[in-house]
Amino acid sequence: MTETSSGGTALRREPGRPLWEQLLEDLRLRLDADAFTHGFPGEHALVEEYGVSRHTVRQAVKVLRDEGLVVAGRGRPSRQAEPVEIAQRLGALYSLYESVRAMGLDQRSVVRSLGTRADGVVATRLGLEESTPLVYLERLRYAGDEPLALDRVWLPHSLAAPLLDADFTRGALYERYAELCGVVLTGGGERIQPILPTPAEHRLLGGSSTTAAFSIQRLGRAKRRPVEWRHTLVRGDRFALTTDFSRKDGYHLDLLGAPDRTDPRR
Repeated sequence: MTETSSGGTALRREPGRPLWEQLLEDLRLRLDADAFTHGFPGEHALVEEYGVSRHTVRQAVKVLRDEGLVVAGRGRPSRQAEPVEIAQRLGALYSLYESVRAMGLDQRSVVRSLGTRADGVVATRLGLEESTPLVYLERLRYAGDEPLALDRVWLPHSLAAPLLDADFTRGALYERYAELCGVVLTGGGERIQPILPTPAEHRLLGGSSTTAAFSIQRLGRAKRRPVEWRHTLVRGDRFALTTDFSRKDGYHLDLLGAPDRTDPRR
């Protein structure tokens, strides 16, 4: 790429690679970096900035529309699409899989790790001896075409060993846990707080470098028995928590540093 006389970035022809593909790649990078905070440029502006034809611009923008990254109504200029937000009510035993499915979004997971390991801290949280083997599952979870969550789960090996042969690219963990192991979650406790993911986590989750995430720590129980410890990072620009409140009952706020009766580690 080179600078044009107008100060924009011009594309240079590369053998075997059309200009619209180069333009598409650069626009995707700029969308990921939230470069269009004041609005997505119109066709004329992109022609001037990149030094290409209007036909080239239209081909690249059409792909962005097909991917849902930009939208345009009849007779209106293109604009950057808002990410689909998954809403989840507080105070209910929920499955992220079910929440995404309720939004009508396709979902899949990239399994980053599935195996047996020991973790003394997590074992203690599950009420087990520190050396007790655990089944560990780590997934990068997608809602539509975009990453939604980085999910890490520890389960007692004595209960969850059949899950080591299961396919977690599709479907819900809780369904597999019930079908293959006879374990049905009935409740538990969660601690939720906003954080800034590490650079490595940002690279997996996507979004801009300033996109925050919800850190969700969950202790799941089957009746009174701890059967799951989970730590999930959910993109803050794609997920919202909702609740109800009243003058009589109010609602619970866990201020950092204050005692938390719902913290599953207590």
